[in-house]
Amino acid sequence: MEHESSAIRWDGDDLVLVLRVSPGSSRDEITREHDHLKVRVQAPAVDGKANKRVINLLGKAFGVPKSAVKLVRGDSARRKVVRIERPAVLPDFAR
Repeated sequence: MEHESSAIRWDGDDLVLVLRVSPGSSRDEITREHDHLKVRVQAPAVDGKANKRVINLLGKAFGVPKSAVKLVRGDSARRKVVRIERPAVLPDFAR
């Protein structure tokens, strides 16, 4: 699991992700872009709903509880940095 890029990097046992979030999408999905991961969520960017949905989506994708997904930077921005504590699964988009 020695993968390093500007979108995904390991910090000890944790994974740090750079995301570009698009709220209010027609479906929830995570895709790989060049220098970030693109996360589309159906939730609107109101009252933290999109951030909560992103955290839930990432928790499921990486096989961790949502408490193991931490928003490090970008609470109200489209560009976010997230830490996944000890991911149990490494999805294809993260390889």
